[in-house]
Amino acid sequence: MVQNKINIVTLGCSKNVVDSEYLSGHLKENGYSVVFDSPKNDAEIVIINTCGFIGDAKEESVDMILQFSELRKKKKLKKLIVCGCLSQRYKDDLKSELPNVDAYFGVHEWEDILKFLGTEIEKSLYEKREISTPKHYAFLKIAEGCNKACSYCAIPLIRGEHISRPIEELVEEAKRLADEGVKELLVISQDTTYYGLDLYGKRMLGELLRRLSDIKAIEWIRIHYTFPTAFPEDALQIMKERENICKYIDIPLQHIDSAILKSMQRGIDEKGTRDILRKIREYLPCVALRTTLIVGYPGEGEEEFQKLKDFITEMRFERLGVFQYSPEEDTPAYILGDIVPEEVKQSRADELMSLQERISEEINQVKVGKIFKVLIDRKENDFWVGRTEFDSPEIDNEVLIPISEKLKIGEFYSVKITDTDAFDLYGEHV
Repeated sequence: MVQNKINIVTLGCSKNVVDSEYLSGHLKENGYSVVFDSPKNDAEIVIINTCGFIGDAKEESVDMILQFSELRKKKKLKKLIVCGCLSQRYKDDLKSELPNVDAYFGVHEWEDILKFLGTEIEKSLYEKREISTPKHYAFLKIAEGCNKACSYCAIPLIRGEHISRPIEELVEEAKRLADEGVKELLVISQDTTYYGLDLYGKRMLGELLRRLSDIKAIEWIRIHYTFPTAFPEDALQIMKERENICKYIDIPLQHIDSAILKSMQRGIDEKGTRDILRKIREYLPCVALRTTLIVGYPGEGEEEFQKLKDFITEMRFERLGVFQYSPEEDTPAYILGDIVPEEVKQSRADELMSLQERISEEINQVKVGKIFKVLIDRKENDFWVGRTEFDSPEIDNEVLIPISEKLKIGEFYSVKITDTDAFDLYGEHV
C-alpha cells in the first residue's frame, strides 16, 4: 500500500464524476495522492462513489463494494469508504450486510468524508477540483437535485429538490477550467432546462449559456439532460447565435404514447413532445438530437411499443439510448408492479437499438465527403479517435483518423469523412 494514496472509484452518471472531482481536489489540497478508477490495488484508501438509479446500476455498485470489502478484510486496504446515491438510499441496509466498510456517507456529505480522513473544506466545495476526464473537456454541473416527479425515478428521493448554482459562480468555475486547458464544457444537471427557476424566479439556461459562450478559450459548449416540458426558447436562440455552443441537445423523452407518459408523470403528452422537437429543429436545422427511451414500463403493450417504433422511424434521432424499466421502491410507479417480462423488455430494447443502428448508418452515410471540425480525444490502436460537435464523449459516434497523421490529443482539426459505419466515421486530416 502506498501511504496517503486514495483511489476514487466512480460509478453511474457524469454528475457523480463531478462530485468525485471536487472531492479529489480537496484531498490533494490536503496532501493526499489521488487516482481515479485505478486497476491497481496499491492505494491504502478506496472511496467508492456509488449509483442507485436503476437495478443494474445498484447491482454494479454492490459488486464493487464486495470486491474491495475482500481487500479490506484481508487488510490490504487501510480504509474503505462508500458514498453517493446507493449509500444515501440504503445506508442502514448496507451497514448491516457489508460490515467491512469503514464508513458510509450520503450524496451531500463531502465535508464529512474529508473530516473522517482528517482534512476539511477550507473554502467552497466548488473552488477545488481535479478533473478525471481528458484535460481538454470537463463537465460543468449547474444544479443539484430535481423538482420533477417522474413516477419511475428515485433521484428526487436521493438527491432532494433542485438547487441552482449562481451564474457568477459557474462562470468563475468555467474560467478556471479554461485556464487549466479545458476547451469543451459539457453542461449537466438532473434537469438543465429548469436552471435558475428556484434562484432567479425564471428559467435562466439561455443567460447562462450566453455568459459561458463569452469565455473565448472555450470552443465547444454542449447541453445535456434537457427536460422536454417548458424548454426555454431563449436558450435555443442563444444556441442559434453562438458558434461555440454545439448544435447538440440531449433531451430524454422516455416514451411517446400519451397514456404511458401520463402514468410516468412526465407533464407532457405526444403532441407536446412533437411540438418541442419541431421547435428545436426549426431553430437549429442541423441539430443532433440525443434521446433516451424506456421500454417495459407497466402498461406498455404491443400497441404502445409499436407506436414507439413508429415514432423513432419518423423522427430519425441522431443519437438514441434505451433503458429497460426497473421498479424502484418508494416511487409512484412501484405499486404498478413489474408486469412486462424481462425477456420481452430485452427483446424490445434490442429491437429499438437495431432500428436506431439502421437510422444512424443512413445519417452517417450522408456525411461522406464533407469536412467537419474534430476534437481529438485519444490514440487507440491504429487510429486517432475524435468527435464532431454533434457527438458527446463516450456515448456517441467517434471519428477515426489513421495514426500516420501528425495530430495531437486535445486539439481541433478539419477532417474530411471518407467512410462510415453505423456508429463511427472514418476520415483524413485536410
